[in-house]
Amino acid sequence: MPASGVSAVAIAARLSAVGLFTRVEEHDWYTTVEAEVPESLSADSWREVLEVVAEANRFGLLATSLNDRTLWAVVRKAVPATGDVGGPSHQR
Repeated sequence: MPASGVSAVAIAARLSAVGLFTRVEEHDWYTTVEAEVPESLSADSWREVLEVVAEANRFGLLATSLNDRTLWAVVRKAVPATGDVGGPSHQR
């Protein structure tokens, strides 16, 4: 698993420890973590959640008019070395 996946899994584990249900998804250039945030989350838990997602490259909160709140975090994958940019099929 790439370093971003390990970081994302660590973020997801810490969010789960706060009591949030999390999803981790791999993409080509980054890994995402999403968590549903209940209305009943305490102020202390919010502080912990913000401390956790601050370790990501980007994060935010999507809130809907139906009181759904989804916290998201993005961890970028490392940029490949110059020789690896084209991938295995790249001709040199």
